[in-house]
Amino acid sequence: MSIDPWLLSKLVCPVTRTPLRHDEASDELVSEAAGLAYPIHDGVPVMLPEEARRLND
Repeated sequence: MSIDPWLLSKLVCPVTRTPLRHDEASDELVSEAAGLAYPIHDGVPVMLPEEARRLND
């Protein structure tokens, strides 16, 4: 599923306040700075650090 480019440009990582990138293969929003990947459920980004996956996992 694709995320609206306008929405993606407005979203930032809640931990580091840095921009996110959309990983289309895993359908996650990735924060390289925090080392976290936030899931997207039914087109809605879940921007909770406790729900994020660590990138090194």
